[in-house]
Amino acid sequence: MNRPEQNRTSLPRTGRQRNGPADWPEGVVDIPECQRRIQYEFRDPALLISAFTHASGAHHRLASNERLEFLGDAILGFIVCETLYQLFPDSLEGDLTRIKSVVVSRETCGRITERLQLIDFLIVGKGLALNRPLPESVLSDLFESLVAAMYLDGGLDPVRALVARMLEPEIVKVAAGEQGLNHKSLLQQLSQRDYGVTPIYEVVEEAGPDHSKSFHVSAQIGPRRYAPAWGRNKKEAEQRAASNALSELQLESDASETAGA
Repeated sequence: MNRPEQNRTSLPRTGRQRNGPADWPEGVVDIPECQRRIQYEFRDPALLISAFTHASGAHHRLASNERLEFLGDAILGFIVCETLYQLFPDSLEGDLTRIKSVVVSRETCGRITERLQLIDFLIVGKGLALNRPLPESVLSDLFESLVAAMYLDGGLDPVRALVARMLEPEIVKVAAGEQGLNHKSLLQQLSQRDYGVTPIYEVVEEAGPDHSKSFHVSAQIGPRRYAPAWGRNKKEAEQRAASNALSELQLESDASETAGA
């Protein structure tokens, strides 16, 4: 049997398995670097290797990541639903479903795979290795397989940590543009968690007659004030101001990731 390609600069890798992930020659996947990127250390590295073994790079399909992808899809959906339930205590089922459909979509999962540069470790057959860029479905399946591998290795807690780090920014992005959601509730949750303070709202301007006033309100977290927003009443203006703050926070998160890439 030919040994898989060992050159780590030629990615994604190609190869063939004998009896499963544990039989891969040492060094096929740069396990320490992969674990550094996902910020989780596996007790059973064979699970990690299995998660990164595409069907085209496995000796038989049971040795690929397809079963893990099946499990990971369900686990990811559960964790995202749990997160949405906690972040949006005042939102209806339909609102939460719309956000979830975007957050767990193939596009979003594929984007997370690219952001973490996980394709550097993907084991594929020669035919797929020549197909660049890789199909979005391959990238999405890889992320879901990783979720399942982490769950089987360490339970739900490491998956929750991964979702909080990589998918909560996606939730914020979707929620900021979603009509009818309680943006104030989400901003408060994130502010208390990340900064230890509760946002405050200040009316910076009023307009119109007393019987039909409009309000210009800004949200403030600690010393920082975000772009104000107009509303037909204070409640509406505060919701829109919270949405502005969420959008600014998301832009900063995107810029930080780009700078660190």
